[in-house]
Amino acid sequence: MSKVFPRIGRRRALQGTAVGVVALGLLLWWLLPLGEKPPSGTIVFSTGTPRGVYQEYGERLRTEMGRDMPGLKVKLLNSAGSQENVARVATGQADFTIAAADAVATYELRHAEGAGRLRGVARLYDDYVHLIVPRDSDIRSVADLRHKRVATGLPDSGVRLIAERVLRAAGIDPREDITAEADGIDTGPARLQQGKIDAFFWSGGLPTRGLVSLAKQRAFRFVPIDDALITRLHGQGEAARYYRATNIPESAYSDVQQGTPVPTIAVSNVLITRTDVDPRLTEWVTRTVIDSRDGIGRHVHSAQLVDLRTAIYTDPLPLQEGARRYYRSMKP
Repeated sequence: MSKVFPRIGRRRALQGTAVGVVALGLLLWWLLPLGEKPPSGTIVFSTGTPRGVYQEYGERLRTEMGRDMPGLKVKLLNSAGSQENVARVATGQADFTIAAADAVATYELRHAEGAGRLRGVARLYDDYVHLIVPRDSDIRSVADLRHKRVATGLPDSGVRLIAERVLRAAGIDPREDITAEADGIDTGPARLQQGKIDAFFWSGGLPTRGLVSLAKQRAFRFVPIDDALITRLHGQGEAARYYRATNIPESAYSDVQQGTPVPTIAVSNVLITRTDVDPRLTEWVTRTVIDSRDGIGRHVHSAQLVDLRTAIYTDPLPLQEGARRYYRSMKP
């Protein structure tokens, strides 16, 4: 009997190992579509300015892609924002990026280089336009910005695009009627605190980390952008139709808003790529974007709004083939 038990023990151990291998194989088959090996190589992802939501989201998404595709190296490039992001992807300087729909539409309407190659991957979340002034400022409306020092964003940013359109809707020439400053979320808060500017525009997800930090250092408030101004804004052409009236909810910056929502405009953000980017890679990236919503959302509040049901609406761009494959695979 003493010689039988070791053999039985070895047999059971081997059986247990086999069962474990089969279980692992089934798990990998479930996690990896059709048992595929994850894409590898190097891609470039254009993000945004430091302290902005694009940058934070890009950093978190790179981590998630590293888990899903260990052999894929994701290089992040800072940018001025949406306008530069769109141009980078269209001209092949980047493979993926996030950009506001109005910036994408503007690039297409200009028939700029590579515009016809742009494709959508997923609708992500909305950017909200913030117009920030010191708490004791006499600026109460966009019209009050006349003859003031106003930061309208970096030259190739989505903020600059929106800010200039909002100013024109209020009857203000951004080149003649204000002293325009090229500050983004990385420098605008500090310069407002130092009294070097009277106001600054920002367009970003809620809440934006740079404004949360500013709220802890100095009292400021938001200037409303009302419906009448938005109606005039919509008259500025095809790209302006992507703006919608909304409110910055009272919970976004609770210490600043003190329970009061702020009327403003919003525009959707789209993850974009090109037609020549490998569809298989795009399919995997799309999957990671959708599956990582909760994980990224714990750190980047805007990411909580990524939703499979709305992600397919990447207007003004059609879906890239890889993204289309993913969404089709998720149909019941």
